[in-house]
Amino acid sequence: MIPSLGISTLIAVALMVHCIRTGRSWLWITVMLFVPFLGSIAYVLVEILPSLYNSRGTKRAVRGLSRALDPQQDLRRFEDETRLTGDVASRQRYAEELVRHNRAAEAIEIFTQALTGLYEHDPNLMLGLARAQFANRAFGDARGTLDALLIHNPDFKSPDGHLLYARALEGEGNRDKALEEYAAVASYYAGAEAPLRYARMLRSSGKTEESRRVLKELLEHARLAPRHYRKMQQQWLTDAERELAAL
Repeated sequence: MIPSLGISTLIAVALMVHCIRTGRSWLWITVMLFVPFLGSIAYVLVEILPSLYNSRGTKRAVRGLSRALDPQQDLRRFEDETRLTGDVASRQRYAEELVRHNRAAEAIEIFTQALTGLYEHDPNLMLGLARAQFANRAFGDARGTLDALLIHNPDFKSPDGHLLYARALEGEGNRDKALEEYAAVASYYAGAEAPLRYARMLRSSGKTEESRRVLKELLEHARLAPRHYRKMQQQWLTDAERELAAL
């Protein structure tokens, strides 16, 4: 009984510290002082669990687990929304999810249906169509869609769209133009993907020293960058380290 009482008291003290640091009501301190065990349980149920559930990290974890257990739940939901409303937003969500499920040909059809009327030249829909075309290995179509996007939306800016354009050129076999676009997008792209893809194409083009320079600059930038950047870009940076080691 005594050890159990001691553990209950230690838990209550820890929760009191949490209560003070997080600015919660001092009434909880009184409750946990007089009834440590029941007061601690009540505090956890009322104050901690709801805040944990409502946190972004917890919500992401719950969504991740849910998707792991049922990978097609979002696809079914977006398909139902499209059938129910038929609006452009629901079609876009459904088409993007189709691409994620390696059903790019179906996504192309959905995007094409959405690109009509007032939305005929909508830049986000055109970018989505280009992504679907690229995923379907229709590299020339993807590049053509991106060219048309810029013609009809000259002020539209998208680093991801620019990177996709370079990749489409590479897929077409237009190496010189692809290298030019990779160099341009790698110079301002926020993540590590663009510089890494640029370095890979430099290496495949026989430009080993230039590839090595780009990779070293990328990894040095990552070393000096905030911790959250390295965490978000971990896979790309790991691949960059492997690429550099292989040169």
